Amino acid sequence: MTSPTAEVDHLRASRAAVLERIAGACGRVGRDPSSIQLIAVSKTVPAERLRSAVAAGLTALAENRVQEAESKVGVVDGATWDLVGPLQSNKAKRALETFDRIQTVDSVALAERLDRLAREIRGAGPSRRYPVLLQVNVDQDPSKAGFGPDELDAAVGAVGGLEALDVEGLMTIGRLAADPEEARPTFVALRAVSERLRSRGRLGPALSMGMTDDFETAVEEGATIVRVGRALFGERPHAHGPGDTLHVHASGEHPAPA
Repeated sequence: MTSPTAEVDHLRASRAAVLERIAGACGRVGRDPSSIQLIAVSKTVPAERLRSAVAAGLTALAENRVQEAESKVGVVDGATWDLVGPLQSNKAKRALETFDRIQTVDSVALAERLDRLAREIRGAGPSRRYPVLLQVNVDQDPSKAGFGPDELDAAVGAVGGLEALDVEGLMTIGRLAADPEEARPTFVALRAVSERLRSRGRLGPALSMGMTDDFETAVEEGATIVRVGRALFGERPHAHGPGDTLHVHASGEHPAPA
């Protein structure tokens, strides 16, 4: 069994390696590495290991499912938590109570439900607005959730007008391919959409894009948040449901139903 000290040292080294890659990507395009937030996607990682991760400096964590996060948040101190998986509307209240930010608001109806619940839970006022990102299906891939690019103007207008939500920016998932260059057009397109909407004062500057296989490309194209799992925690075998055999995906960062 790995000792807690060895686990912290291992995760600290993994964090340093990812930060070095982020700095390299920033250097290639003249960006400041401190402008990039590294979020560690902790899907399937046990709470005990996450306590070591926090000790190693990985204090921004993210989960794909509300239920899994609920089992960890209360026993892992010193971390902030993002939801990066799809959110079912019937779990909206639990998500607001569990996470510090939701990155996957993919419909106006979901945003309106979150707004109503946030007012009930947190109260009103600018200082109590709950931070969200709007998920964009840049490539209009039927297998992915999110607003289509042509829906964003109306969506930002509608969600931006809600009293209890703070629309910090946009989130997307790059094309899942062996070559990270194949994801570059997706990131370029999201940045362009963000810049257009921001020029009208309707959106925050956050761009959450890039995972283990393509986060350097995402940084080169303007990401302010990268969601990294496997490069920090390693491969994580799991089953999709009862009776399914354990197996390993190419990455642990891809969203699953919340």
